[in-house]
Amino acid sequence: MWIIIRIIIFLLLLAVIEFYFIKKINSSLKTVFKTPSSKKLKLFNRLFIIIINLYPIYLLVLFSYSAITNNNRLVFPEGILIDVFLIFPFWILLLIVVQSLLFFVLIDLLSFIIKLINKRTKETVRKYSSIIVLFVVLFFSVYIPVRTLYDYNTIEVGNYNFTKKELPKNLEGFKIVFISDMQADRYTNKNRLSKFISLVNKQNPDLVLIGGDFITSTPKYISLSAELAGKINSKYGVYSCVGDHDNWAYRWDTKRSLQEVETALVKKNIKMINNGNVTIPVDSTSLRITFITNTYVHKISPSVLNSVVDNSNNYGLKIFLTHQPQQFLIDEAKKYNYDLFLAGHTHGGQIMFLFPFKNLSPTLLETKYVRGVFKFGKLTAIVTRGLGMSIAPVRYNSTPEITVITLLK
Repeated sequence: MWIIIRIIIFLLLLAVIEFYFIKKINSSLKTVFKTPSSKKLKLFNRLFIIIINLYPIYLLVLFSYSAITNNNRLVFPEGILIDVFLIFPFWILLLIVVQSLLFFVLIDLLSFIIKLINKRTKETVRKYSSIIVLFVVLFFSVYIPVRTLYDYNTIEVGNYNFTKKELPKNLEGFKIVFISDMQADRYTNKNRLSKFISLVNKQNPDLVLIGGDFITSTPKYISLSAELAGKINSKYGVYSCVGDHDNWAYRWDTKRSLQEVETALVKKNIKMINNGNVTIPVDSTSLRITFITNTYVHKISPSVLNSVVDNSNNYGLKIFLTHQPQQFLIDEAKKYNYDLFLAGHTHGGQIMFLFPFKNLSPTLLETKYVRGVFKFGKLTAIVTRGLGMSIAPVRYNSTPEITVITLLK
């Protein structure tokens, strides 16, 4: 029932933004060009409505078929034709519309204020605001496809020097590479994953930590993800916490999903720790890493959390690793004197709309810790942007990232 409600809300919201966008474009064209061809306007409107609605209609048909046949395990068709003619046109056009609408609101607000101050400028304001509207649409119609291609094909290396006054000499210059959300699927394929892993190895890490999400969905990508992750070279090993999507290889059997992911990783010498601790000796000192599982499937209880966290301070460095950057987990890490809090999950926002003063992302509805470094007294929290994608097969203003943490005294 909840899924049906969400679908209805999405379709209604899509209809509203389509209507506003078309109305704004038509009004601006009429104002700037005085007498634009009505036939051309109608053709534009029809093409726009068809292209942006083909994919939602396609999904609606599939969901309806699934409901009528009571087939909860329906696998949606995949292929290059569906990508080229349905999926990518929908998402690129939707990004252009939403990104433009954010600026339309600002333009309308400024126009309204100017008209209030000086009513005699009404026609002038209308003319120039229409020109700006058309410029905004034209700019983002070019910028968004180019930016999404850039974010798909580029991987950045983020370097962060973590300093600690009491850092043991043995850990001076110790290099931790932190990655997350590889999410192997048909978009994040072997070539893309290989490029990512190769860049990880170029950092010459002493230790590699992973924030979970080795796959996006379906079991056919488990072996690929494990195989490529197994090529990571790290002096002190490769460790991961559990991610959301690691439970969703089989949507109807999360236990089996996680078990198969963990088994595939173990064969490649990658340890996925489900609510536990690992001590890594480094000469005469050691690192203590706490792995916390808090996902959409398994929410950690206060009692389990308290039983896993380490309240001792007998280590050269304490790291708290989890998938989701939740406030209560950050508070727990700070309470027990952890040095580093590491998380992924957000994809750096994945879709980050440009806006004055503060860029906007749907991820902000879930957490304010979308990307980057955050300080909480002696605790440093780092949220990495990861590699993969979910829901939308695109990234926008959120370039994939490998985070390199160098320990310094």
